Amino acid sequence: MTEEASAEQSAPLIDVTRLAAKLEQFATERDWTQFHSPKNLVMALTGEVGELNEIFQWMSEQASKEAGRDAQTAKAIQDELADVLLYLVRLSSVLGVDLNAAVQQKLEANAKRYPADKVRGSSKKHGQPESGESGKN
Repeated sequence: MTEEASAEQSAPLIDVTRLAAKLEQFATERDWTQFHSPKNLVMALTGEVGELNEIFQWMSEQASKEAGRDAQTAKAIQDELADVLLYLVRLSSVLGVDLNAAVQQKLEANAKRYPADKVRGSSKKHGQPESGESGKN
């Protein structure tokens, strides 16, 4: 392995340290840390994902692909994506989860679970039978 490849592998894919600190400060200044239990944060995160879902709910596939080009829709999408990220980072911080490590581990697991040469072009979930297969062992 080259030095460059080794450095790339050890470089974080994401670093939310500063964002997590800002969110902690924001909550502390408002005395909201008392409300930031994992349960409450998951519920808030779910609500924000629901609001993002609501934007796309009745769009056609084509309209959903173009949603980012409409200024009003793009702004709503941007706001909801930001809310999702903020709650996700806050939740990971409260739980002590290193998001970078979690993401790297999940990407590695998915690469093993879904080898490109075996799943290319297929939308089937892992373990789902191919069409024509009964799914029985």
